[in-house]
Amino acid sequence: MTEPGARIHATDPFATPDAEKSPVRRLRGRLASPVTLWTTPGPAGLTVSSTLIADGDPARVLGLVDPESELWDAAERSGRIAVTPLGPPHRQLADRFAGLMPAPGGLFRADPWTETEWGPVPAGSGTWAGCRIDGARDMGWTLLVEATVAHVETTGDAAPLLHYRGRYRELSDR
Repeated sequence: MTEPGARIHATDPFATPDAEKSPVRRLRGRLASPVTLWTTPGPAGLTVSSTLIADGDPARVLGLVDPESELWDAAERSGRIAVTPLGPPHRQLADRFAGLMPAPGGLFRADPWTETEWGPVPAGSGTWAGCRIDGARDMGWTLLVEATVAHVETTGDAAPLLHYRGRYRELSDR
């Protein structure tokens, strides 16, 4: 029997081989990215690994989001999002919200959630931000979404989950 969360393959057997990817896609894959979960009232959500926080007055969140996603439809209507950095225990959650894993009964059914005015946040998440959407514009094959940070929670110091070369990775101090 396989342990929960264990992977059968070390790599994605359906992934496009490197030689068939564009040089830009190969470059992007070599940049480690934080894995975040963006949620909005509705509820709707999406795993986003192209997220940037810009400090300032006001602080901003920028992210590349699929324009055809349920998240974007719901976020555009509500005008707000919750952005939660995910950690190593959230691999399956990240896969579900990325559409890589089945979600019987819906995306929000399998895990406990804390309701906020910006959208549901995974219960026990020590760090997340509530944001007001300022707008979006086409950027490549995605939307560049810009939002103003309205609320921040930072408790605990959980390790981040990273996306690198098509796989989830963890930080190590080696």
